[in-house]
Amino acid sequence: MINKKRSKLRGSLAIPYLFLLVTVAVAVFPFLWTAAAATHTNTQIFTSSMAFTPSTHFIENYHTLMKFSNVWRNLWNSVFIAVATTFLVCIVDALAGYAFAKFHFKGRDTVFFLCLCSLFIPQQVIVIPQYIEVSSIGLINNAWAVILPRLAAVFGVFLMRQNFMAFPDDLIEAARMDGAGDLRTFLQVVIPTMKPAFASLGILTFVQTWGDYMWPLIVLSEKSSYTLPLVLALMGAGANVVEYGALMVGALMALAPVLVFFLCFQKNFIEGMLSGAIKG
Repeated sequence: MINKKRSKLRGSLAIPYLFLLVTVAVAVFPFLWTAAAATHTNTQIFTSSMAFTPSTHFIENYHTLMKFSNVWRNLWNSVFIAVATTFLVCIVDALAGYAFAKFHFKGRDTVFFLCLCSLFIPQQVIVIPQYIEVSSIGLINNAWAVILPRLAAVFGVFLMRQNFMAFPDDLIEAARMDGAGDLRTFLQVVIPTMKPAFASLGILTFVQTWGDYMWPLIVLSEKSSYTLPLVLALMGAGANVVEYGALMVGALMALAPVLVFFLCFQKNFIEGMLSGAIKG
């Protein structure tokens, strides 16, 4: 009887496991192909029989990439911009979300509603005003021209507000009765319980900033100040002879920081997204 139940259970799980296996294979396929292509010449890349067979041209492709641009400098630009943006966005959005969740002031809900409405404004509409703004303070071709306009991320404010709404008001009142000010209460009482929310916001912000193309292309004018994704996009542009092997080497370099960042914070990512979705 027990064996029959086990066999039925295994049979019922076969289809979900098969579906997951296919999904994983589809997801991993581009990364395996990219890793193999980074070792190929242009001719070998388009040879189907060598699609997943490593070759011996990785160093040659790397030198070709370095001739196009100092990719290590571009990689540092990307890391600095993405990390600084993520860190500052978490601070600004957490403060704004906490204010909308726990402070009662006239027009609070109206202001929050207007902030949410700004999500429907296409990014292209505000490009010119943002460019005029950063240009007027002399930040063109500067990393801060990419960072500063991204700090007030409305989605991050919404996500943090939803998480702060679930935090017990009694704990905040108890901290105030013990003599803690609003900032101390926020830093020492509220923040330590919000690691999943910060992980979710941090990962989303880091990935979005890392892959941003349009805004860095507009405000960065020298190749030495470009981000790595921007250099790779320009390397694959039609005006250049596309060296696909070198391009794949750059793609691996661009992939590594995002993968490491996600793996470091993945444990709290799903928890933070779900708590922001169902609480409040």
